[in-house]
Amino acid sequence: MQFYSTNLESARLGYEEALLRGQAPDRGLYLPAVMPTLSPEEMLAFREMDYPEIAFCVIRKFVAEEINDQDLRLMCQDAYNFPVPLEQAGPKSYVMRLDQGPTASFKDFAARMMGRQMAHFLKGKNQNLCILTATSGDTGSAVANAFFGLENIKVVVLFPKDEVTDRQRKQMTTLGRNIQILALDAKFDDCQALVKQAFSDPELASLNLSSANSINIGRLIPQAVYYFYAHSRLSPHQPITFSVPSGNFGDMMGGIIAMKMGLPVSRFIIAVNENDEFPQFLNTGEYRKIEPSRNCLSSAMNVGHPSNLARLIALYGGHMDEKGLILKPADMVAMRQQIWSCSVTDEETRQTIQKAWKEQNLLLEPHGAVAWNGLARYLQQAPAEGPFVAIETAHPAKFPQEINNLLGFDPQLPESLKGIEEKPEHFLNIESDYHSFKTFLQTQ
Repeated sequence: MQFYSTNLESARLGYEEALLRGQAPDRGLYLPAVMPTLSPEEMLAFREMDYPEIAFCVIRKFVAEEINDQDLRLMCQDAYNFPVPLEQAGPKSYVMRLDQGPTASFKDFAARMMGRQMAHFLKGKNQNLCILTATSGDTGSAVANAFFGLENIKVVVLFPKDEVTDRQRKQMTTLGRNIQILALDAKFDDCQALVKQAFSDPELASLNLSSANSINIGRLIPQAVYYFYAHSRLSPHQPITFSVPSGNFGDMMGGIIAMKMGLPVSRFIIAVNENDEFPQFLNTGEYRKIEPSRNCLSSAMNVGHPSNLARLIALYGGHMDEKGLILKPADMVAMRQQIWSCSVTDEETRQTIQKAWKEQNLLLEPHGAVAWNGLARYLQQAPAEGPFVAIETAHPAKFPQEINNLLGFDPQLPESLKGIEEKPEHFLNIESDYHSFKTFLQTQ
């Protein structure tokens, strides 16, 4: 399996190199040169499999030549030792709760597999790795927990200090050891830009930098799995519609990869918050970044220029560079046939949380509420047969103040969040300029 860069100027690599490198030297993002596929018979067999076995079958399509079956199967069993509930919330509508992992976020699905794969490839090598990642909410905690204590791997996480909740921050800052957290007076896009610049800086080559953001192909492949899982449980003989709350578009790209592998999908609903650059692009064909990004209730989606949009454009035959410049148009007709998108305001998000609880006893957090609102809006203008799955990406207990304000109670804490309030925090505040960031990396 070979992987190419979306900027088309870097050499193709195998999976191990693409995973450990993260971003291509030409600042592009890696994609499979040829997308592997699953046959209808293979997908039908998923009905009788548990989640780790489905993960093994899907991920194996990409890594079989580089990770042996026994090791990969053990990784899947170890990484996915928690439930994946599909909660019915209407005649044909479901919420897939991806919040049952160790950091109560969908990022656990990718980060835990990435950590195990990277440790596997580094085992026995005299090589250290420095993971750089920017977070707008849950990526940082998932990556920090997944890589915590791993030998030969150090993690540096950048986050916008005013745009994550206290619980999201403490999931990162209470670990220590090989985890270093940096707070910036900046936006997520600024944090992400610093990370990307570091990857392409030849003076930092000796640090062996890699990424655990969704710019890393190792993040996206595991995220394709839960789309196959939902289909196997709800609709093994017919297409399914997914509503995906989207910020940097990693979750969405996992779904698009699943569809390109053969998963029967009626439509992807890409629901964003007030950072509406993508629905505007889908409607007009013209792409305009939002700078600075808008600070919204669904904080993990505060992204004014999604990195993974370059991958989406590439999979529809176009070419977008890392700055958002479209060098070759994508097939917009095909994209519009398979993807529908809308922007959900903070007020609509709050109303959705209240309405879902009042009418269906359905407890949503802001990101899941954006997806649920997007699904409802889509069905109003384009009725379909279903089933329909809205993705809940974080546990409501991560947003206690907002839930209490709207519903009058605190969500019950999952085990993974209990006791975190009392733990001491360790993080540094740094200036949001590249010189300061580079100096920090060089002196650690």
